[in-house]
Amino acid sequence: MIPVVRVTRYVTPLREGGSLPGIVEADDLGTYVCKFRGAGQGLRVLVAEVVVGELARRIGLPTPRLVGLDLDPAIARYEADEEVQDLLNASAGLNLGVDFLPGSFGFDGDLPSGDGVAAKVLWLDAFCANVDRSWRNPNLLFWHGDLWVIDHGASLYFHHAWSGGVTDPARFAAQAWSPDDHVLLEHAAGLGRADEEIRALLGPEVFAEVLELVPDEWLEPVPGAETPGAVRAAYVAFLTARLGTRQWLPEVVRG
Repeated sequence: MIPVVRVTRYVTPLREGGSLPGIVEADDLGTYVCKFRGAGQGLRVLVAEVVVGELARRIGLPTPRLVGLDLDPAIARYEADEEVQDLLNASAGLNLGVDFLPGSFGFDGDLPSGDGVAAKVLWLDAFCANVDRSWRNPNLLFWHGDLWVIDHGASLYFHHAWSGGVTDPARFAAQAWSPDDHVLLEHAAGLGRADEEIRALLGPEVFAEVLELVPDEWLEPVPGAETPGAVRAAYVAFLTARLGTRQWLPEVVRG
């Protein structure tokens, strides 16, 4: 599982997103962006953050280190903002921490040259059905000369349909993905090379290793997958089925 540290201080909210993440400090002396379990999107968003973030790492894309943040709601007593108080009180237990990158700045269109990073980002977003990497919200940072990918909670939408039971992996495997609104669309010509390179790095064993990083308590039981192990297996099945097809790649690659 991802390492777990204890929140020692809530610093400030980040109001750019609808879920109101916040900057916190922890007992390992680290500073993190906290994605709260009590936010409206629910625990499955935290699962997507871990799974897609770790897949990004496996295919060579820089992405911040992830930890579990153990939060005592007593911290809420020191917050004057009622909205923040409510969120902290609703988020007792294990939350997601994303390593804070001090001095990073948002994507402005420039890219590191010669490394194919843009095509890898496009591939990852197509594979994971990420719908949140547009110019309105690039979810890309520059830090120490590298492009870092962040904020993957809008990926793996298939798990939001599991309330009535695990659905058919084949539907996700065949689901098309549109790059039309993607911030890196102009680099789609490099997707073919990226596809060949990345497929050699992934597979069922890798997916299983990635799912082992997700805390048990975030893997909500659903009909047909009542244990954390069964839920993990369902994610592995969906990702494996997706990797076994190319229907989700944009036409520029599949043509």
